[in-house]
Amino acid sequence: MLHAMSAKQLEHRVSSGVFADDFREEPYWWTAASPVATGPSSETRLPGKAEVAIVGGGITGLVAGLYLARAGADVLILDAQNIGEGAARRNAGFVGRTLKRSVEWISKKEGRDHAVRVYRELDSALKGVKALVDAEGIDCYHMICGRLVSANSPAHFRSTVADLQSMKRNLGFDFSVIEKHEMHKELASDRYHGGAVIPDLGSIHPGLYHAGLVKKALEAGVRIHSHTVVRGIEGGDGLKHVRTNRGVLEARHVVIATNGYTTKDLTWHARRVIPFRGFVIATEVLPEATIDKVLPNRRTYLDTKMNIDFIRPAPDSNRILFGGMTGTNCETGTGLAAALHARMVTILPDLQDVRLSRAWTGHCAGTFDFMPHIGLRDGVHFALGYNFAGIPLGTHFGKLIAARILQRGNTGTVFDVENFPSVPLYRGSPWFLPLAMRYFDWQDRRIATHQ
Repeated sequence: MLHAMSAKQLEHRVSSGVFADDFREEPYWWTAASPVATGPSSETRLPGKAEVAIVGGGITGLVAGLYLARAGADVLILDAQNIGEGAARRNAGFVGRTLKRSVEWISKKEGRDHAVRVYRELDSALKGVKALVDAEGIDCYHMICGRLVSANSPAHFRSTVADLQSMKRNLGFDFSVIEKHEMHKELASDRYHGGAVIPDLGSIHPGLYHAGLVKKALEAGVRIHSHTVVRGIEGGDGLKHVRTNRGVLEARHVVIATNGYTTKDLTWHARRVIPFRGFVIATEVLPEATIDKVLPNRRTYLDTKMNIDFIRPAPDSNRILFGGMTGTNCETGTGLAAALHARMVTILPDLQDVRLSRAWTGHCAGTFDFMPHIGLRDGVHFALGYNFAGIPLGTHFGKLIAARILQRGNTGTVFDVENFPSVPLYRGSPWFLPLAMRYFDWQDRRIATHQ
């Protein structure tokens, strides 16, 4: 939920020079697509039955619900918040085929064939977003803009180019190398040691994409209930009983699609996802010439650190969005806004005097093996742990789960593996996250010293 500021607090922050007069602590995407309460009042008890109960009203749940309802299934989506209040309308809107594990890393651990299958499916998920947007006519600024990956050191540059060369050799994915002296053609920054452009990656307005999916799902007959907290799921391979704050729902099929918002009530699933906060700021409206100077090709941008900084232009106004400091122990977007502004300026000094109009945070989710997972346990379907690939994989997994329930088409996936790891004593509260982020920072500094 948002943390309201008093008038005195807001006045102080505006007067500090970092915050614009119209500053609000909420996702920029909510300007065009604000969250909504759907279904009957939260005081009303749930209907007693549904053929399919989906826990989580994000991209995965909505895509699954849409395809199931169009096939004639009776679908009920349950979400603990307003619809659109979670990660689906809080993320940065990057659409790629990126994981924290490269082709070479996976090849060494699982074999070359497995690594190629992983990235083939990621590519299919990437293309699936465009296919769905086009098929449904969702107006959400989806575009193939390309992505610049900026190297934080010469060693990072060499590693990035080697990974992309391996990707091209094994999968045919194209890229172009940007030498250090050429970086200003892509980004008005002297911070980086070269980089690479991946031309076929994209971006989207995540708020409008999610709102479009909500509209299509409702039109297909999906019943969506906000402010419905799932307390547990009982039952074997037959009918399931979904316990909620609004009564018990009986369903033949249940889907867990909660990702970074998975609660401890879902014990097995909570033990396998690592929720953490992401932080994003949006600038005030800028002159078009400023954006053309600092982001001349208007791509999406990220760097090569484990704890990335990322940049993109807003698709529907002349603003720049910047994110970073992922996993920091802070409850509000405003609490890190000034620090993120300072970080943005160290990368893009031309934005020194630019003020902020939005700052927000939201929950992402990683996994202990840095891989997303989809599967079936005790008769309950799940799709979790997107590791920064939520838009393409959420879309892809939603379709897969619907196909599995309907028993139609090809339902195989490289991400359905027997082992979905956890660690002893972990119950869903990632107390170790600050230590892990410090370790990743140390590791990046160590890599950077290998000149």
